[in-house]
Amino acid sequence: MKKRIVTAVGFTTLLSCISTLQGQIKTDTNMENLKTIAQKAQDAFFTDYNEEGVKTYFAANYIQHNPQVPTGIEPVLGFLPVLKEANTRYTNHRLLQDGEYVIFHNSYHNADAFGAKEVVAFDVWRIEDGKVAEHWDNLTPKVDITASGRSQVDGVTEITDLEKTNSNKKIVTNFVNDILFGKAPEKVTDYVSTAEYFQHNPMIKDGLEGLNEAISYLVSQNNMFQYQKLHKVFGEGNFVLTVSEGSWHGKRQAFYDLFRLKNDKIVEHWDVIQEVPEQMAHTNGKF
Repeated sequence: MKKRIVTAVGFTTLLSCISTLQGQIKTDTNMENLKTIAQKAQDAFFTDYNEEGVKTYFAANYIQHNPQVPTGIEPVLGFLPVLKEANTRYTNHRLLQDGEYVIFHNSYHNADAFGAKEVVAFDVWRIEDGKVAEHWDNLTPKVDITASGRSQVDGVTEITDLEKTNSNKKIVTNFVNDILFGKAPEKVTDYVSTAEYFQHNPMIKDGLEGLNEAISYLVSQNNMFQYQKLHKVFGEGNFVLTVSEGSWHGKRQAFYDLFRLKNDKIVEHWDVIQEVPEQMAHTNGKF
């Protein structure tokens, strides 16, 4: 009798382990598919201009945070003819995933509807039940001549160090608080590599010297950017994106900063800065 009980308990434990493992595999597989879903949604909108594709991959109650576009799926559908007529296209440079969020680092072409012929952007999609449920973005016109000689989108694209995702997010969060918020600017070398630091902000040269030179100039012009609130931190491996709110040029701004880390140091930086308008096409807010 005792042997039967032990055997039954062991069998039950085995079934429980198998069930847990199957659940983990299902969850992991679903997470892996989120990038595919986001890409199909992006392509339906910016490559195929396909109404059925949009209905397939966008939730009916889609929540919009782009200040100029009303919330819901209907404005997305209504925008398709405009994009198709302009032949608006996109090039993806980096594609990251953090949980239910998928982050695109894109260039948009023939993008006059977005404010310029060529636009650089970060798009953040939240995926729910196999559809895009919510969208945030930050856009800026492409700059042809930059201080570093690098473009706003070139540089390393390979995602590595997946096991360091959380620790890299923590490093960048501390960097934002200590350096960008100005709480402990003397600690900059604790976060940024002194050996290599590749800069893609159009106005800043490579290296810590380039960063310090830009900051000194902005301070001298009484025009230093102000980071005031950190809203979101997304990461995958060696890449971390922060979404912050602040001010610059005396106006409210959204700061999207993408960092690449190596050996626990920031070695590369891309950003998009966009003014937050006072009036929006919805009540969802920019952030």
